[in-house]
This record gives sequence, C-alpha cells and structure tokens, in this order.
Amino acid sequence: MKNAQKIDLGLTGYDELFMNEAERKENKLPRIYDIPISEIDDFPDHPFKVKIDEDMDQLVQSIKERGIITPVTLRPKEDGRYEIVSGHRRKKACELAGFETVKAEVREMTRDEAIILMVESNLQRSTILPSEKAFSYKMRLEAMKRQGERSDLTSVPLAQKSATSREILGKEVGESQDQVRRYIRLTELIPELLDMVDESRIALRPAVELSYLKKEEQSALLEEISYADATPSLAQAIKMKKFSQEGKLSNDVIESIMSEEKPNQKEKINIKYEDARKYIPASVPYDKTGEYIMKALEYYHRYQERQRDRGDAR
Repeated sequence: MKNAQKIDLGLTGYDELFMNEAERKENKLPRIYDIPISEIDDFPDHPFKVKIDEDMDQLVQSIKERGIITPVTLRPKEDGRYEIVSGHRRKKACELAGFETVKAEVREMTRDEAIILMVESNLQRSTILPSEKAFSYKMRLEAMKRQGERSDLTSVPLAQKSATSREILGKEVGESQDQVRRYIRLTELIPELLDMVDESRIALRPAVELSYLKKEEQSALLEEISYADATPSLAQAIKMKKFSQEGKLSNDVIESIMSEEKPNQKEKINIKYEDARKYIPASVPYDKTGEYIMKALEYYHRYQERQRDRGDAR
C-alpha cells in the first residue's frame, strides 16, 4: 500500500513573488509564464463570484500602475488551452485593464487537486457570501471523499481516516461540521432564495429549513415573499418544512403561515425595497438600507428645522 502524499496547494509565498527566473529555478519553483488571456477558460462551476464593483476598480487601477504582483495559477487542458484554478479576479482585472496576457504559474494537477486549490485560495478572501461557501464546501467535500478512495492523492493523514470528511473540512475552514452541513444545504435552494440569503434578507438557519422544501414549494414561497414584502422567521420556516414533509404545504398554507404575526414583530412601516433602491447609492448593501434611510430622514428633519428657523427670523 502506498504512503499518503500531501497535496502541494502551491499558494505563492511573499518571498517568491520577487524572485527572478534563475532564483525560481534554483528553488525548484514553478516558472512564471505570460499566458494569453484568450487561451484561458474559467474553472467549471466556479462557486465564487467575480463582481465588477469598487474593489475591482481599485484592483484594475493597481494592475495598470504596477502590473500583476501575484501570478494566477493555471492547469493545462488536453485541448492545449488552460483552465484557471486560482486568480479569477486578477484575470478579470487584467482584462479590464486592457492586458492581452496574464502572468501565471502552470501546474499539472488532477481535477480534485484543482478543486481543493481553487477553494483553498478563495476562502482566504475577507468577504465570502453564504452561496460561495455553500457551493465551494460542497465541491471540496466531494473531492475529499473521492480522494479518500485513493491513497496516492489524499492530503488527509492516515491517522485521520476515522474522522468524517465533513469533520476534516470543518477544521480546515474554521467551521463546525454542523455549520459545514448547514452551508451545503443551501445548495438546495432555488437561486432567488439563495440571493436573499446573500443579501442578508433571509438568515442562515431559516434558509436551511427552507432548503428542504420542494422546488415548486420554494417558488410559491418566493411569490408570497414578494407579495407580503416579508421573509419567514425560523419558526415559520420550520413549520413550512413540517407541512412539506407531510405533503400538505399548499399555496394557501404558505400564505397562512407567512401572515402569522412573529413573536418579536412590532408595528412598522412597509416600504418596498425596489421603490427605495433608486434613491440609495449602489455602494450601500441591502442590510444597511434601513440605517441609510434613517440617516436620510434625520438629515431631512434638520433641513426642515433650519428652514423654519430662517422663516421665523424674517
């Protein structure tokens, strides 16, 4: 039986970034190539979103001024093209900066090795959406399970073989195995509901319960959310899951559950998000919308007071 070999995830170290080719060769490091962007394909089912936002604008400007500092990592394909494993944002920034090539390390690796590297490199980002965790954890867990069947590929020491893949993954990403399970459950949500989780409109625990609803039930719930301009609480989500498992979750039942008053519900003013959105800067995230509106109201209130004071002074 072969001894387990640890996968080299190949994340570029700080000292490596400034080595010339001779120094890289001496240290047996991968050579840096200038690869045409037109020859690079995206990673299949890449779970991390590449957004064209303020952070991307700053990255583009940095690349225009200083070039790309950390090379992207590519995997050669059988058709002669390349598949990007790590550095999707840097590649996109190079495109937006007008570059025709991108500096890259080209590494021979299996599909499962590529998945583990892709997830590992992206999980180092400061902000990760629930949907990104959901699909990346699922991809990595499946890759780990497949590698567990081949002792020549797995990065898991033999002493840990008795632990479940979910336990090992949880330790690697700093989550409990239950939390890993919860995130992976989110992959069962329809895209529109998953977007609401990313926007913090639906919390993680209610979202997990809703993931057990059939797709047509989730679509019916989506319509009710739009109509009622409210999202389900954890208690409501649990109730819907129970009705679904009993085969009794009709549209009328969904409407009835959603119309129930929540325990902590207080009198409130309903403002449709799409109506308010046109007056709110795109840089304000959904979960900060209420705070932004309150500040705007305070500013308007002070403005009215100043106007009254000026009128009284005349």
